Amino acid sequence: MSATSSDTLPYGAPRTSDHPLLELDQVSRVYGEEVEVYALRDVSLRIFPGDYMSIVGPSGSGKSTMLGLLGVLDLPTSGTIRIAGQDVSTLDDPTRSKLRGNSIGFVFQQFHLIPHLTALGNVETALLYRELRPRDRRERAYQALDRFGLAERADHRPVQMSGGEQQRVALARAIVTDPLVILADEPTGALDSVNAANVLEIFKGLESPERAVVMVTHDQAVAGTARRKVSMRDGRIVADERRLEAPR
Repeated sequence: MSATSSDTLPYGAPRTSDHPLLELDQVSRVYGEEVEVYALRDVSLRIFPGDYMSIVGPSGSGKSTMLGLLGVLDLPTSGTIRIAGQDVSTLDDPTRSKLRGNSIGFVFQQFHLIPHLTALGNVETALLYRELRPRDRRERAYQALDRFGLAERADHRPVQMSGGEQQRVALARAIVTDPLVILADEPTGALDSVNAANVLEIFKGLESPERAVVMVTHDQAVAGTARRKVSMRDGRIVADERRLEAPR
């Protein structure tokens, strides 16, 4: 399918809302002062409830910059970013951080687990600034680990786990807050083929009519597992494709 409007075509699980969870509106990101370099140029993108999508492109295409902006880890030079309709540039840093923590779960290529904490402790870190009793926080973290088959590894530190197990801990940490959007940066990049396939199956299991799952990758095979694929080149979106059926 050729590039299309990201708003109109049906695909896979139906949307529960026509209002985007996450939106970039004419966003540019420029680095440098004397010599300006556009990492993104006038990009618009809407991510809806039910989206299971990939953002793909070669090195230098702008996908990492896109990830930082979608995750509100960075702000645009121009344009608007909205989470559930809220313009994030109008918020002060603490409010923006709270909105990010409540709305977005992150999964990174290198896991970003804290070495001296157990699997349970690493998942709990996502809940530290919630108004939860310690016992409730630990119970939610344990349930998230159990969802990914890691209940028996809850007291193990990262060095005691395989790469695939560490990535599942990172996934548990991402979903324990019940976020609107899960953003994954090269989620299979540090894994062997068997563990990569297992993680992609887990990602498929995270599909929900209420949530969006977004994988940023350079791997066309990984991108092809998604229902929606956004392709980037030279800081622009060059295609936005949807599939009527889930990829096999």
